[in-house]
Amino acid sequence: MNGWLLRNATWVGLVVGLVVPFVAFGLLLTIYDQMEVWGMVDVSGIIANFRQRTCAILAICTNMISANMYKNRKMDLAMKGVIYATFFYVIIWVIMFGINIIQKEQELI
Repeated sequence: MNGWLLRNATWVGLVVGLVVPFVAFGLLLTIYDQMEVWGMVDVSGIIANFRQRTCAILAICTNMISANMYKNRKMDLAMKGVIYATFFYVIIWVIMFGINIIQKEQELI
């Protein structure tokens, strides 16, 4: 990694923390679609929006790689930016999917 990615600045971590999960989400959806084409995944019994929900949470988890990289290099400000972006994505995930999950649980009770 060269240049601005190695700067110890909150804005760098924020940019990395926003871009990495976004790219990972696209890659995970592409992989999942390809697995479906190859017949490796059966979508008949899957809950609605399961694929998007799972890929989104896995994409959010990819931020931990960036956070760990900055932690190991003692770049606390950049790590803080990655954590801010992670919290932002988690809040969006809860708003988009968490409320629906809670409502489904209430129906089962």
